[in-house]
Amino acid sequence: MSQERVTIEKQNVVIRFSGDSGDGMQLTGQQFSDTAAIFGNDVSTFPDYPAEIRAPQGTVGGVSGFQVHIGEEHVTTPGDDADVLVAMNPAALKANLRWVKKAGTIVVDTDAFNDKNLEKAGYSSNPLADNSLSDYNVIPVDITKMTIEALKDTNLDQKTIVRSKNMFALGLTYWMFERSVKHTEEFFDSKFSNKPTIANANKTVLKAGYNYAANVHALAVHYNVKPAVIKKGKYRTITGNKATAWGLLAAAEKAGLPLFCGSYPITPATDILQELALRRDLGAKTYQAEDEIAGICTAIGAGYAGNFAVTTTSGPGLALKSEAAGLAVMAELPLVIVDVQRGGPSTGLPTKTEQSDLLQALYGRNGESPMPVIAASTPANCFDYAFAAGRIAVEHMTPVILLTDGFLANGAQPWLIPDMSELPQIKVSIAKEGDNYKPYARDPQTLVRTWALPGTKGLEHRIGGLEKMDVVGTISYVPENHQVMTDLREEKVKRIAMDIPNQEVFGNQAGGDILVVGWGGTYGHLYSAVKELRAEGKDVSLAHFNYINPLPLNTKEVLSRYKKIVVCELNLGQFAAYLKSKLPAYNYVQCNQVNGLPFTVADLKEKIKQM
Repeated sequence: MSQERVTIEKQNVVIRFSGDSGDGMQLTGQQFSDTAAIFGNDVSTFPDYPAEIRAPQGTVGGVSGFQVHIGEEHVTTPGDDADVLVAMNPAALKANLRWVKKAGTIVVDTDAFNDKNLEKAGYSSNPLADNSLSDYNVIPVDITKMTIEALKDTNLDQKTIVRSKNMFALGLTYWMFERSVKHTEEFFDSKFSNKPTIANANKTVLKAGYNYAANVHALAVHYNVKPAVIKKGKYRTITGNKATAWGLLAAAEKAGLPLFCGSYPITPATDILQELALRRDLGAKTYQAEDEIAGICTAIGAGYAGNFAVTTTSGPGLALKSEAAGLAVMAELPLVIVDVQRGGPSTGLPTKTEQSDLLQALYGRNGESPMPVIAASTPANCFDYAFAAGRIAVEHMTPVILLTDGFLANGAQPWLIPDMSELPQIKVSIAKEGDNYKPYARDPQTLVRTWALPGTKGLEHRIGGLEKMDVVGTISYVPENHQVMTDLREEKVKRIAMDIPNQEVFGNQAGGDILVVGWGGTYGHLYSAVKELRAEGKDVSLAHFNYINPLPLNTKEVLSRYKKIVVCELNLGQFAAYLKSKLPAYNYVQCNQVNGLPFTVADLKEKIKQM
């Protein structure tokens, strides 16, 4: 029965797609996100993968989710609680109900709510029938049955047909939010260009879901979120891992060097290696090593030979790379080490986010092995800070650690594609034949040594993991020389502070009651919390750090303006401890969380208000 539709205008909406790990929720969420971005909404996403590999089907441990926040204004987080939850089975409902707003809409596949699945999810009664969901607008839909009905005249097998049910849910959601199915239809035509039967089946189910939503009473109310007003230019939706890979490629191009990435696959960093492997057209060379140690050692060898050298990993892999990282410090070779942080220790929570590798990045090597450490703070600016890491590595002849995390790596947002001509050139100091070359002779201002490439006549030199004599580079066990070289390596990293921007403050730049301090991937939640608190009249400001070692030159002056400094991070206080060691004179308070999830804006606001 057709129903006159009622449209509710919303500035922003949060939708969460959730189901079993085989239900295609990541694809569903990504398609909705891309469609919203093409429409002109600002978008932020949060893919939530199950931590357990091959968890039993239908169990809470096997639930996969994808949350997307769309808005007509600037969106900085995937949102706290969902306005709409699409739950493909009882386990998805149980795992995600606490993240749904009261009076929010819940779309469920009633075909999945059978006794077997209810038992697997831990329900003693059917939540669709026991009145436990009375606080929500529940929309029961026979998604599986209608998917089968839509494809009954095809020659596809039952398993393939049922796998298409996520497209029924997507089509239904497109109607609810007044979004076109066109982009997703084009996606299937491209993805399955050699399998038109599969492409047509998915498009058929997508339209079936859309048409069903347009013709039932329960879905008469739907939502409209207008396009955002954003800077003009060419945009694309990008994940943090892809942005990191492209930032590295851009840095290699601007340095005029071939890119080499030696890595071992590890969640959640693998996508960077895979993305670089696709870019042979840009001169990228990739090597999938047998382990983490081989990955970084091949990168160091490539750096010695004159390549823009990169290795990628996550927490436990960074631990394995520590000895070789010390070699790169000793040899003073350019190298970018990307650490996509995840929950630890050890194997820990491979698919969950955390910020617990900071102290390892700063100090996790034997001897005095100082290394610049910088951190990206949004999926899109992973490009910018990957580029910055490459620039610092090459121009200052040092290994650099770039920290991202699982939240940034897998999350996505619209990215304004930069004009390569507007990116700065990266200056490479390479010795030439005929130079009076000494391997550890330094620029007096930066203390940077010159790069000599193997095979250049007259520039033969010694380099490696044994201590070197200052200037000439021969092996040295002289105690006084070791002190000199150790001091030089430390001072060289300190002087990088002259080559990075000053720390900025959002809010009351003149000073005030509370300065919220964060770093890395917590930016969006901290910014939103501070923005909302300021709108409520609270004297709260934000300093979010991307450059950690060395800290920006004005850090002390910034911190001195505020009565209380609240350091918020997804660990037990690593950046707070670092700040206390560097700048102990200030009133630091910690706000910490270690549960594998990002902060929520609501929790941050409550904690800051209490302070």
